[in-house]
Parts: sequence; C-alpha cells; structure tokens
Amino acid sequence: MNREESRELFKAAYAAWESEDWPVAGELLERLVRQHPDHSGAAVWWFDAALAYKFLNNWAKAYELGREAAARAERDAQEPAFWNLGIAATIMEDWATARDAWRGFGLTVPDGDGEIVADFGVAPIRLGNGEVVWARRLCPTRARVLNVPTPESGRRFGEVVVHDGAPNGEREVAGQTYPVFDELLLFRASTLPTTTVHVTAETPEDVRALAAFFDEHGYGAEPASGVRTLCSCCSEGSVSQDPDHQVGGGQQVNLAAPVDEIPGLMEGWRSAAPARRSWTWPSAS
Repeated sequence: MNREESRELFKAAYAAWESEDWPVAGELLERLVRQHPDHSGAAVWWFDAALAYKFLNNWAKAYELGREAAARAERDAQEPAFWNLGIAATIMEDWATARDAWRGFGLTVPDGDGEIVADFGVAPIRLGNGEVVWARRLCPTRARVLNVPTPESGRRFGEVVVHDGAPNGEREVAGQTYPVFDELLLFRASTLPTTTVHVTAETPEDVRALAAFFDEHGYGAEPASGVRTLCSCCSEGSVSQDPDHQVGGGQQVNLAAPVDEIPGLMEGWRSAAPARRSWTWPSAS
C-alpha cells in the first residue's frame, strides 16, 4: 500500500469513527495498524480499534486488539488501554491478563490464578433499562447487586454484572459521593426469582424491619417507597439520596427469595408486630 492509499485509509477510518460507525471504524483501523505496525501513531490506532469493538460489545475482538494497545502503553500511569483490556479480559475470563491489566493501570488486585474476588467498596450501577441499583464491587469492573431490581430491569438480587469504568453521574449519600457506572453485561446470573407482594406497615421502622429481616436470611426486600423515578438527564447528574427513606402505609415490595419460603418469612416479619403489619399476595390485595 502506497502513502496515498494509507492516507485515504486513515481518513476513511476516522470518518467512520466520527460518525460512530463502529464496525467500519474498527475494521479499517485494524487494517491500518496491521499494515503500519511501526508507525508513530500505531499505539493510538490499536487503542481506537479496540475501543470501537468495545462499543460494539465484541469482546473477543476488544480483547485481541486491547492486548496490542496495552503492550504499547506506559505502565503505572493510569493509561486507559489497560482499563479497557481489564474489562475485556474479565469478560473473556482470562484472569491472568485481567490481573496484569489492572496492575498495569496502577491498581492493586489480589494474587491468584482464578476469578478476582475482593472488596472494592459499594457503587451505584445503572442497569440496561436505566434503573440504578447499589452493588458491591468484586474487582475494578464486576459488582454484585445488593438491591432487588424491578422485574422490568431483567436483573435480580445477587447477580454479578460487568460495568464500565467511566462514571456517568453520581449519588451523594450521607455526605459521601459515589460515581455511577453503567452496566455492560450480566456476568453471573442469580437463581433467586423476584416476587412482588403487597405490604401494609404502620411506620417506616416496620418497613425497614422487613428489609433487615430478609437480609438476615441472605435474601432481599425492596419496598416501593425506597425507589425514586428520575428522568435520564437527572439520573446522569448528581443526585442526593437518603439511605433510610421509607414510608409507612400500603405499598408493593419486591422480594428476592425462593417462592416457597416467602410465606414463612413474611409471617415471621408480621408476627413481631401483628397490630401494625400485614401482607398479601398482589392477586388477593
């Protein structure tokens, strides 16, 4: 390929990039960098080609090209090539490469050969339907859902999701700010179904007691009064949250527990204060 042809290929690749035509951009950038691997711009082309395939959720290609991009990036300098490779390697379950990528970025991850499981704190995660839930981060890009998502979200309590590294909004709770990360995909499914019941509780403390009772048994309960509906513009901005915001009265509650155990659990909660608490299945309410 002569210089003019290379120039036209470069222009076509970045024209596709500007128009967010990721399949074309990824293909042309890969062709360009493979034909000119020693060019001064090769490191950027590898990175952009891998990023185009990340945008396409083509994780095998993002992993393949991301390895090339990371090999040309400076270690311990928070280079994004390492972060993107860490995501792709995690999804491909190449834990050795994922560990090396996180360390190349400048993070500390535990030693080992298998899946990375540590405590990177809690963070709000925006699910595919726009719903934001709280989750505990197991590594720089995976988190286990702590809330009981709505059935419409397609997610369940206890599931592990892969999330992006770039924050998209923030939540402020008790004076502390947490970045919101967007979900990329489901990594580990949960076997616990989501079941909705109708609850009447006289006080907010009764509602909180229900959530605490299910938590004690390793399950989840999410009262409707703890859920706020926001437009996408507000959701992607800075939102202040009250972690104890609950109200008494009648409301729907989403439960994450084996269906056959729900009556016993609900009766256990109700019997502690029967004058103030009651519940029914939705069809009987």
